[in-house]
Amino acid sequence: MKRFQVCIVLAAGLWLALPAQAQTGGVVFADDVAPILERHCVVCHHAGQALGGLDVTSRDALVSKALVPGKPDSSAFYTLTALPVGAPRAMPPGGPRLSGKELDVLKRWVEQGAEWPSGAIVKAPTSEQPLASDADPREIVSRIHARIQARQKEQASAKMGSYRVTIPNTTISYGMAPIPAGDFVMGSAAPDSNHKPDEHPAHAVHVDAFWMQTHEVTWDEYRLFMFAQQAGEPDNPDMVVDAVSRPTRPYVEMSFGMGINGFPAISMTQHAANQYAQWLSAKTGEFYRLPTEAEWEYACRAGTATPYYFGSDASQLEKHAWYAANSNGTYQQVAAKEPNPWGLYDMLGNVMEWTLDGYAKYTSAAADNPRVRASEPYPHAVRGGSWNDDAAKLRCAARTASDPLWKQQDPQLPKSIWYHTDAQWLGFRLVRPAKLPTAEAMYDSWYSGVEEDYF
Repeated sequence: MKRFQVCIVLAAGLWLALPAQAQTGGVVFADDVAPILERHCVVCHHAGQALGGLDVTSRDALVSKALVPGKPDSSAFYTLTALPVGAPRAMPPGGPRLSGKELDVLKRWVEQGAEWPSGAIVKAPTSEQPLASDADPREIVSRIHARIQARQKEQASAKMGSYRVTIPNTTISYGMAPIPAGDFVMGSAAPDSNHKPDEHPAHAVHVDAFWMQTHEVTWDEYRLFMFAQQAGEPDNPDMVVDAVSRPTRPYVEMSFGMGINGFPAISMTQHAANQYAQWLSAKTGEFYRLPTEAEWEYACRAGTATPYYFGSDASQLEKHAWYAANSNGTYQQVAAKEPNPWGLYDMLGNVMEWTLDGYAKYTSAAADNPRVRASEPYPHAVRGGSWNDDAAKLRCAARTASDPLWKQQDPQLPKSIWYHTDAQWLGFRLVRPAKLPTAEAMYDSWYSGVEEDYF
């Protein structure tokens, strides 16, 4: 009997001597659970900002609201986190979803009684947590998504209307025009005598509401992205903004002597335009991306169905656009001509504009918010015509396919992922969807997977 008691004592002593990880089936709160809460939950659920009434920095607060120790399937803290992204009430809202390993850790922790050792803390965000110097782009996008989401919750709900944005820590601003949701016929239809084969078949498209920049992105705006000093960032450090990739220094002066202040930025790759959109999103707390090809044409037409948004008479272009007949062989300052009916300047002419889409043949099928996701670096769809084009290329339905020859003179091998040095008539403008997408969708709009140039 004494021998048996000794064995029990020894066993108990051995148990107490085991590391906490072994005692709890591999889950250590401080090492395993707290980092998950800090990474995914605490930004929205702490004592200072307990969205939905939930505070994850305290066990008592969790138990009172969303945690049943020992029963993960009865704990909203776990069950809502395990839902797929996009499902009603899924957490974190908008994604990214926790990994399978993280979900398993949380489930086992709840099963084992949700032990929260005395003195263990989950850090509430006094400021944004540091990003690693080599942070994965998805982590950067996740941070930007959380920033935008928090900003939207701070603002009162308002109807869509025109507004103006001043880029933080600068005096540079741009206008945003509301584009209502609606349906239109995309592509050329009679009586457009200048139609091209790639504009057919005309097909029905539905587009959700968004805002669009009232004019093309100017050098005033784009140079803030190219040169951090001009954006006031050394004096106002922001780890998320600073984490976004920036263009390498160009080997030539990128305006080619045509003008800087008030003139459209030119010659950037689609990847560069996408990274600018990501940078501006982090900087302003509003989500920006390139328009899809359907969104661009819908906004350009502004409720019309004629070759130009002002009708079919190309002689009227003089009042609305800079093109080969009146540009004097150079781009011009933005917003100098008449806008379209939705308040958008230079949708036709001045500089062609990048869209989000890969360039592809149309189908006759009706489409709801279509996007053609590129599978190769070339071609992408470019719209609007430029200062270098004739009237036919400025029609609302006219399309252009990007070409590797646009960087033919680039001396780098491989070619730069930032500049199309030979496309001095190419620029862009951005849109802001009325509905904030998931973090995954944001990532997908900024990283198509075909950024590298193998030509």
